Amino acid sequence: MRKVIYILSIVLFSHCASNGYSKLEPQYAQEKMDLVPDYSQLQYWAAHPDKKDPSDSLPKPIRKDITIFNVDIFFVHPTSYLDTSMPNGWNASLKDAKLNAYTDYTSILNQASIFNLAGKIYAPRYRQAHINSYSPKNSADTLKALAAFELAYQDVKTAFEYFLAHYNNGRPIIIASHSQGSTHTKRLLKEYFDNKPLAKKLVAAYVVGMAINPADYTQLKSCETPESIGCICAWRTYQEGYIPEFVNKEKFNSIVTNPLSWDKNETKIDRKFNKGAVLYNFNKIVPNVADAINHDGILWTGKPHFLGSFLYKTSNYHIADYNFYYLSVRQNAVDRAESYFKSNSSN
Repeated sequence: MRKVIYILSIVLFSHCASNGYSKLEPQYAQEKMDLVPDYSQLQYWAAHPDKKDPSDSLPKPIRKDITIFNVDIFFVHPTSYLDTSMPNGWNASLKDAKLNAYTDYTSILNQASIFNLAGKIYAPRYRQAHINSYSPKNSADTLKALAAFELAYQDVKTAFEYFLAHYNNGRPIIIASHSQGSTHTKRLLKEYFDNKPLAKKLVAAYVVGMAINPADYTQLKSCETPESIGCICAWRTYQEGYIPEFVNKEKFNSIVTNPLSWDKNETKIDRKFNKGAVLYNFNKIVPNVADAINHDGILWTGKPHFLGSFLYKTSNYHIADYNFYYLSVRQNAVDRAESYFKSNSSN
């Protein structure tokens, strides 16, 4: 399945880069008509500074943290439309209260909240593609899957444009995403930041859980130090020694940032330097859970160390890409914001 995810991600990015973003037949995108999001309404934001939402949450040990910098974080959440019956066809319904709540108390709580020390978080609801869009069974489903991604991206793009026009007011921006969110964010970076004036406002982009071909961008580069700004951080986490088949077939080395060192020259960091993960219990920070080892376009970690980890049999740690390194990512977002303001105050 991960091989199909990778192939579809590359096909979608290539198609949109060469053909624009509105070439697919709309009838494929959604079998049941749904609300078109109006991003002037708070109900279409999973996280927003003007509402109380799970991105405001803090694990109990760091509950006294307060926002330090005047930075905006635009976060694009991963796939949460998982119902095997596909009740709304290939794209999620924004009217699905149960799905919205699931999104809010999974990725918004456990991932978006990482960035609430650096600034204000904006995370749009969007008509995300169903998880099956990453593994279509035939050519007809492939067309529907690509169109589902296209519709989802249109919502993300519309939300980002509304955010720029009505909320951002020229503040510096952190872009963050995971999984399907990163599928869309790769395009967003290409269309709005790469060799564009807006690049000057980019603190950093955390584009996690998907392969990032550095050749897709002309000006945006990978972050090389913990304080680098205007650059991309990315990683995909697997157990040490495991290389998915599709990774071996990649014709490029994906950007891979070490989420413990944040330094291109420090590529193997022991878990004893990992100050804290957030796992099943959001209010508990668990130190020393995971190593971080750069390896040919992916991130390796030894077997994670936490209570009950002997039951954790998978070698694919995609779901924990952020959570294994929660405090490290949190601090790094602050460090890059500080670096951004220092750099711009001296210009």
